[in-house]
Amino acid sequence: MKREETVDYHIKSAWHAISRMYNQQAAEEGFTTAIGFVLININSKEGTPATKIAPLIGLETRSLTRMLKTMEEKGLIFKKADPVDKRSVRIFLTAEGKRKKEISIQTIMTFNLRVREVVSEAELEVFFGVFSKIQSVIDQVQINEINKPIFEI
Repeated sequence: MKREETVDYHIKSAWHAISRMYNQQAAEEGFTTAIGFVLININSKEGTPATKIAPLIGLETRSLTRMLKTMEEKGLIFKKADPVDKRSVRIFLTAEGKRKKEISIQTIMTFNLRVREVVSEAELEVFFGVFSKIQSVIDQVQINEINKPIFEI
């Protein structure tokens, strides 16, 4: 099988192209796509528990910790103890963080509108259905890996 015939090749190449496009636009504003995705996943009014952000964007906790530190240094976020659970920390957006969040949302919306100008609703339904099936295959592979015995006799 040629790489162009594999599903993962097309997913990866499309995502890399999208990511490069987003990074180019984010760089003009002094941040990255990854930071933009974190900003989008922080509740603008109530903040968001730090522990909830990583799973939302598919990041390892260690990577998120470094990114939050960078974002705090850039003045995009601040941390406060959770009023209910004092052991937990909530992440809040600064005024600049809210501005960059809006830019991130607008960038995503513009791209999606441009895609919808050339891809019909029917094609998108099929596209989303295919991705749902691909995710099911991934989930099943991961379940099988988890249930695999460590040692076989």
